[in-house]
Amino acid sequence: MADYRRIADRIADDIAAGRLKPGDRLPPQRVFARRRGIAGSTAGRVYTELVRRGLVVGEVGRGTFVRAAPAGSAGRALAEPAGSAPVNLELNYPSVPGQSELVAAGIAPLLRPDVLTDALRTAPATGTAAAREAAAGLLATAGWRPDPERFLFAGNARQAIAAALAHLVRPGGRVGVESLTYPLVKEIAGRLKVTLVPLATDGQGVRPEAVAAAHRAAPLSAVYVQPTLHNPTSVTMGAGRRAELAGVVRELDLPVIEDRIWSFLADREERDGDGDSRVGVGVGAGVPPPLAAYAPERVFVVDGLSKRVAPGLTVGFLVVPEGRVEGVADALRSGGWAAGRFALEAGVRWIGDGTVGRLVAAKRADAAVRQGLVGEWLAGFSVRGDARAYYVWWELPEGWRADTFRAAAAERGVAVTPGVAFSVPGLGFGGAGAGAVDCVRLGLASVSPPVLAGALRTLGEVARGGP
Repeated sequence: MADYRRIADRIADDIAAGRLKPGDRLPPQRVFARRRGIAGSTAGRVYTELVRRGLVVGEVGRGTFVRAAPAGSAGRALAEPAGSAPVNLELNYPSVPGQSELVAAGIAPLLRPDVLTDALRTAPATGTAAAREAAAGLLATAGWRPDPERFLFAGNARQAIAAALAHLVRPGGRVGVESLTYPLVKEIAGRLKVTLVPLATDGQGVRPEAVAAAHRAAPLSAVYVQPTLHNPTSVTMGAGRRAELAGVVRELDLPVIEDRIWSFLADREERDGDGDSRVGVGVGAGVPPPLAAYAPERVFVVDGLSKRVAPGLTVGFLVVPEGRVEGVADALRSGGWAAGRFALEAGVRWIGDGTVGRLVAAKRADAAVRQGLVGEWLAGFSVRGDARAYYVWWELPEGWRADTFRAAAAERGVAVTPGVAFSVPGLGFGGAGAGAVDCVRLGLASVSPPVLAGALRTLGEVARGGP
């Protein structure tokens, strides 16, 4: 296979030399592949690399276009990322006041030499009995309580997704995903040589008939979905849709990876008889149990601690169907993705002493405040979100394209994520899906509320000013 990076370098040189100008449209990938005598998959990697470098932008239904680049930039150098702007709304790591103090108090006992000796030993992918029980209690909701014996632990949720995909899908296999999906899933699939197949969605999430249509076209190996607070659109799938989707994947004998990394924001907090919070028990208004409750024999649940606690203190949870523990554990071991023992011990303590519960409650309140700022400063725009989520999906005003808006926002010191970062290229199934053309996602979690308010005010001014 030709080295796609060298081909991307030549296209980058053409852009830098002016042979390809801003706004020029690149040929469709199949035409590009035929002209250069390369495989279609290699052409896809070339286009993905050009998008990663910030040199082109892909728009569903329209094609791939050369975007404006800073004058004098070198053809093979990465274009300066919008994330270098002072206010970065591409990142999305929630943090609340007092977080470090809570976390420090929770792990202080681990620093005793006698306790630390055990915490520094290795741990298997199945973790420890205490970790399995703690995680099962944390993830339990009304209508679903995971079996502790079906838990596995990864270094973070991304590694849990990778392990599930590596276990379920051979290289060259096809995985159905929402037409807008978590960008790192695209990266993971590329590394595993897995093809992602975009599935149409609506206001209830992925459409079951889209899954069936994609599977009829060429067999799928698995489906990856985010049924609760989908990133980037914030859509939450209702109970009827979950039951319908479970019926379809059962009929087609398809496994499902259910990503619940943001679902903690939608779970309802209950209290036990002593008045202590029991986070993870019950679900919020209008939020049904996980998809795993509808098809436990085929759903692999991914969750983790990073969003609940802090991005640098991570443990990924993977709840697998009965009979799958050893196979997925092998994938975790072979990938080097298993969680460290110290992280497991710390997680058990944070869950048991109420640290996680207090942080979750604070982050739910914080997300609501930030969504209020969006409503205040972006009123009148087509912004889709959920009052419980830490992100919004903005359909830009007429005349704006996502890449030009991103560049204009960066000039004013605000970085945003263009919709194409979430879009899955390829032939969609099941009718029209959620489009990424002329849309951006705003992450609300990584800056303070006053800074966020100023950034939202600036973005509103940019949007009203026109391209």
